[in-house]
Amino acid sequence: MTATVDRTVPDPTSTVPLPLREQADVRDRWLTQRLLDVLPGLMDRAGIDLWIVVGREYNEDPVLATMLPATWLSARRRTILLFHRSDDGVTAAAVARYPVGQFLTAWEPEGTPGMTAAQSQWAALRRFVDQAAPRSIGVDSSPAFAHADGLSHTEHGLLVQALGPHADAIVSAEQLAVGWLETRLPEEIAAMHAMNRLVHQVIDEAYSPAVITVGETTALDVAWWIRQRFADLGVDGWFQPTVGLQRAGSPLVDEQGTVLPGVPYDAVIEPGDLVHCDVGLSTLGLMTDTQRNGYVLRPGETGAPAGLVAALAVGNRMQDLTTAALQPGRTGDEVLAAARAAAAAEGVDGDVYSHPVGVHGHGAGPAIGMWDQQDGVPGAGSAPVHTDTVWALELCVRVPVPEWDGQLVRMALEQGIALTQRGVEYLDQRQTEFILIPSS
Repeated sequence: MTATVDRTVPDPTSTVPLPLREQADVRDRWLTQRLLDVLPGLMDRAGIDLWIVVGREYNEDPVLATMLPATWLSARRRTILLFHRSDDGVTAAAVARYPVGQFLTAWEPEGTPGMTAAQSQWAALRRFVDQAAPRSIGVDSSPAFAHADGLSHTEHGLLVQALGPHADAIVSAEQLAVGWLETRLPEEIAAMHAMNRLVHQVIDEAYSPAVITVGETTALDVAWWIRQRFADLGVDGWFQPTVGLQRAGSPLVDEQGTVLPGVPYDAVIEPGDLVHCDVGLSTLGLMTDTQRNGYVLRPGETGAPAGLVAALAVGNRMQDLTTAALQPGRTGDEVLAAARAAAAAEGVDGDVYSHPVGVHGHGAGPAIGMWDQQDGVPGAGSAPVHTDTVWALELCVRVPVPEWDGQLVRMALEQGIALTQRGVEYLDQRQTEFILIPSS
């Protein structure tokens, strides 16, 4: 890469969403900056001289999809991207039928008489590799991360054939692919602050009389309202929102080895209900993952019962314990074990199932538990934590509520955080008080 990035351009992402044309400009600028500033260090860390990323139209490698120009909504025919690390930085080239944005063109399809287009394309790749003479060639194959396992069986076979003797240099690019997907620019983190702010605003609106008529509106109605609101705002939801209820007299139920709320998702919202949502939006090629809790006031109440307030405080404490454990260099399993040990020492009954978030909602990078794997996550839990990453701090605690005759409440929280050299910072703000929903 020989381009430079104009960092004097004001960052337009302090508010989202942006018009599509502006989004494309921002995303292409980010890509240039990432190739210049992020990729060389990641290749050095992984010990890879040449990274080959291959995908075909509508069967894109997840990594390839993050490297295409913003106006490309998919690969075109077979698209091969080559990243060669040298003392001068990273040379980014494309062996593709059409020019790929800012990538150097490394193939002229009409320039090899006597060959089919496919033969000519693979021959061009071989010429590039011959000239680069790499000691290691990274390809996207991984047993632990689907995000880093995007090289299809067919393309792998064709690539090995085209590389000839260079095939002996092939290694898994798992660490490099995960690093590329999980690492965030400061500008991307700033945008994710704004994205989380928008999510919080939508949830505040959803938990209001503008949407909820207590005694008539169902939790499912609110979930669909949130999805429609995202669409109306010009952002996408990356999963179907869920809204659930807990209430006195409807205890938690055992389900698949854990305890979950027993109130049906299509139940009508009533006074005294604890309302919980799980939502995520996508814009600018990034995603959020958020959970928030509201309380429906009973007649005469001005706040939630003290027992519920205390349960939320316990959830916040579990967040504190988890973020304290989230230290660079630890594996996801080590963070999980440290957080759970600290919680047990304080008598907190809870689970941690936090995960990276960014390009994907359940992103590449260390898994810090799963709801059904609280002793560690084979494969993904062994990955190390790095700075300049963004996470969904996701967890729950179980707390008895005196006002509900000691019934357990499952207080589930999920909040975007960024881990930088400065430590952990919340994206927008975490929930420390219930959103109060009037009943009339």
